[in-house]
Amino acid sequence: MESNLAEAETLTRGLRRHGHEVASVESGMAALQAYDEADIVLLDLELPDLDGLEVCRGIRSACDTPIIAVTARGAELDRVLGLQAGADDYLVKPYGFRELLARMDAVMRRIRPRAQVARTICHGPLEIDVSARQVRLAGRAVDLTRKEFDLLHLLASHPTTVIPRKRLIREIWGDSWSRRTVDTHVGTLRNKLGASSWVVTVRGVGFRFGHG
Repeated sequence: MESNLAEAETLTRGLRRHGHEVASVESGMAALQAYDEADIVLLDLELPDLDGLEVCRGIRSACDTPIIAVTARGAELDRVLGLQAGADDYLVKPYGFRELLARMDAVMRRIRPRAQVARTICHGPLEIDVSARQVRLAGRAVDLTRKEFDLLHLLASHPTTVIPRKRLIREIWGDSWSRRTVDTHVGTLRNKLGASSWVVTVRGVGFRFGHG
């Protein structure tokens, strides 16, 4: 989310050359409507319509998507305010592109362990033992493949959230997927759990966890 169009175009090209999928917007209002499918947000604090700090607070209040403030405001107070507003890191212009990439990698490394805490997730008769990677339904073991388990775990970890298809593909399959991959795995997972209501399709968006 970069207010300077030339800088935004250069940054977008550079990130795409390094394999990132990039969506660029030019205003704070657009940013507040576009962040929800992002893995990480690069937020310019000098926006034409809204205060960048308010945009940062708005994103942080709604989700834990990592945010790096990329801005010309380099004073200590500016950095403190940016971090207090919810930014995970703060990068002052002008900066080196390799430093930006390194900071993005560092922020992503810090957030990944949040989703890897070993625990048992219980929803009614369904028990998901995360550390042992085992699933039981009404006391009966359910034999899942690695990807089926990852799919169920991701959905069950966010039981009130619709998970976009794009996020499922990115987090579970990475680059190794085909057009029908998600639908095929959802179908087999539903069959093994004995009810389609455990995985609910939200048309045009993705899937959410159900309750059997």
